[in-house]
Amino acid sequence: MIYRSKAPLRIGLAGGGTDVSPYSDLYGGAILNATISLYANATIEPNDENKIIIEAIDRNEKQEFDRNIELPVDGTLDLLKGVYNRIQRDYGLKEQGFRLSTYVDAPAGSGLGTSSTLVVAIIGAFTEMLRLPLGEYDMAHYAYDIERKDLNLAGGKQDQYAATFGGVNFMEFYAEDKVIVNPLRVKQQHLFELENNLVLYYTATTRESAGIIQKQSKNVTDNKEKSIEAMHQLKQQAQRMKEALLKGRLNEIGEILDYGFKQKRQMAEGISNPLMEDIYDTAKKAGATGGKISGAGGGGFMIFYCPGNAKYTVMQRLEKFGGYSRNYQFVEHGLKTWTI
Repeated sequence: MIYRSKAPLRIGLAGGGTDVSPYSDLYGGAILNATISLYANATIEPNDENKIIIEAIDRNEKQEFDRNIELPVDGTLDLLKGVYNRIQRDYGLKEQGFRLSTYVDAPAGSGLGTSSTLVVAIIGAFTEMLRLPLGEYDMAHYAYDIERKDLNLAGGKQDQYAATFGGVNFMEFYAEDKVIVNPLRVKQQHLFELENNLVLYYTATTRESAGIIQKQSKNVTDNKEKSIEAMHQLKQQAQRMKEALLKGRLNEIGEILDYGFKQKRQMAEGISNPLMEDIYDTAKKAGATGGKISGAGGGGFMIFYCPGNAKYTVMQRLEKFGGYSRNYQFVEHGLKTWTI
């Protein structure tokens, strides 16, 4: 038997950063995101060797262990090890070895939620193999718990829920890790138009999101008014984006993104940098009405809303920066698992 899973990456459209503690605990957070046709994939293949083999095919990393040990979290393949250790602790695994292989369609640290989505995919493969009775909320919270508590990785909550639920969602975040996922019934033609006009540009740089997120959290803990007010404004931006999408007022989306870009810079040092500012200005001069840095910031993907046929000029002008535009479609489904 082979057990497989795949979970979609996401584009954050508004409210980014308000899902991070302590802000979400103190004030409540709100985010609007949409899953896309780039995936984190996981496969478990049982073997008779009594060995655990783990590998990230896209990163060309591979390790082998005896079956009965807790895997060392030492900076290599930690996401795979963290999920295995927790599943073994909570549910136990059969007296059998296996190979766990993963592949992600975008680089780590690129701002599309790759790490959290990969954790969801790995949990999905184990859930398929062990027939665990986990629903969407259970799975997403389990992934969050493994990342934040077991592996001590800083971050928000949106990515795990986007990967598990899929689709276009307005998410609310509250104290004690409470999350409410509201699927949005966006008309198909409006979703097609958004997909057509939204350029996904990879800057050919990556970053360690945890460092930026730690600074953001510290700004809230230290009661820095400028940073907290920016997060309040981003929460309002998520409400505005929700209304624009549901009512089909797509002409407002660029301006809403632009407003959010200006606010997000205030949240923490390192979110933007001279290269990203230059890319943003170039895109706007070429016809984009707004955009944003995807994820925590500092590198990775950026998105730009380009009405009419402006996207062709925008993509052409951005070529000089050495990155590339990535094709995608919005996808309705979240985590999928199956057995062969």
